[in-house]
Amino acid sequence: MSKHRADKEENKSTETETESTEDSEELLGADDSIPPDLGFGEMTSEQAVEKLEQFELAAQNAKDDLLRVQAEMQNLRRRTQQDVEKAHKYGQEKFAIELLGVMDNLERALAAAGANGEADAGESAVNDDEKIKAIYEGVELTLKSFAECFSQFNIEVVEPHGEPFDPELHQAMSIQENAEVEPKSVIAVMQKGYTLHGRVIRPAMVIVSKAPAESIDHDS
Repeated sequence: MSKHRADKEENKSTETETESTEDSEELLGADDSIPPDLGFGEMTSEQAVEKLEQFELAAQNAKDDLLRVQAEMQNLRRRTQQDVEKAHKYGQEKFAIELLGVMDNLERALAAAGANGEADAGESAVNDDEKIKAIYEGVELTLKSFAECFSQFNIEVVEPHGEPFDPELHQAMSIQENAEVEPKSVIAVMQKGYTLHGRVIRPAMVIVSKAPAESIDHDS
């Protein structure tokens, strides 16, 4: 009886080990299973080629989009850099325009002092002449300092006497007949113009020539 029970328990243990081995093999088999189908499994060769072409087209479109974005970013970077450079160049434009009036007044004072000195040259007012001379020299030095300051900050004068009229740089205040110069020439400058880094901040006010009426009729 005891022997029969022992055999029965041994058989049961063997069955348990067998089932455990089978379970282990199933688990190992699951790990070695074929990867899931990516969509090519049941396709014909033509369908597979067509799908591959679709993937290649999508990849090319994505590449084109990337290149387009890179180009736009480069253009944006360039525009931003140009805006910054312009801001540095023309940031003092308002200040420069205000200084032009100071320059004009100094030039007028210098011209007036010179005219008074010439008028008093034949008179006996020696002390007045000396005072005028001192004022003249002081204003002249101040004007020279201003001119050097303007040059340092790329503020250039536009004084086009005798040059052809240029509407980009000059403002015609009057037109006069003149047979001695070419038509549309600047024959007088009423007020100097100025540029900042080549940009006009004040056009020169000028008088422009035109051919005399008799010359026009004769040519006709």
